[in-house]
Amino acid sequence: MVKTRIIPLQPALVLENGQKSIVVTDLHIGFEASMISNNINVQPSDMIQEIHSSLHQLIESEKPDNLIILGDIKSSVSSISKIEWQTLPLFFEIGKKINTIVIPGNHDGNLASIIPNYVTMTGPSGLIIDDTLLTHGHVLPSENFSDITRIVMGHLHPVYLQEGSVLDGQRLWISIIAEKKDIFPSSKGSLEIIIVPSFNRYFYATYKKRNKKSISPILQRIRNLHSAKIVTLDGSIIGDESILREII
Repeated sequence: MVKTRIIPLQPALVLENGQKSIVVTDLHIGFEASMISNNINVQPSDMIQEIHSSLHQLIESEKPDNLIILGDIKSSVSSISKIEWQTLPLFFEIGKKINTIVIPGNHDGNLASIIPNYVTMTGPSGLIIDDTLLTHGHVLPSENFSDITRIVMGHLHPVYLQEGSVLDGQRLWISIIAEKKDIFPSSKGSLEIIIVPSFNRYFYATYKKRNKKSISPILQRIRNLHSAKIVTLDGSIIGDESILREII
């Protein structure tokens, strides 16, 4: 059984099952084009350097065997933008320092054309480690995965949105306990779903859309919700299943 642990103050999850993996998601490299178009002066290479620095700090402190990225590495959906052609090779240099596994998301179209051979890319259905499915969250898991007891996903980049609140704009962790049969009809018991916040701390600043949220077919299938826990990066529990729909 895989043990999971949130790294305090970081949008990163540790998985341990003999090996140790750090899991992050939703980097959205290339989103800087939106900032530039809004007259925000940023250098894409500086953004990559900041991501690298954050990841290196995590790697130094946790000493993991693997870095697993749950998709949406890039920002454009089906193509690769000019900024992404320039910056993605710089980002993937991380794969020379640690075994890096990429699970493609809905924004990662054509990513295979630029990913280096020292980085592993799975199919969009995800990766199973013991009892845990790691996936981006934009596709339903196959019934063949019904032996799992946990899903770790991204895609939704949960953020607390409440104007005037000191928490407005804070990234969130979400843990859900649901009936397994909602996702895998032939199965019984409960299923834990962990939603990992976006690793890109600037993403909210340019995508502050209070009425438009990402949709996951996994969560759409849930009809029997047992409980939910909503937690800020600093570990504060700010809500349960009663406010879940407001968040995602």
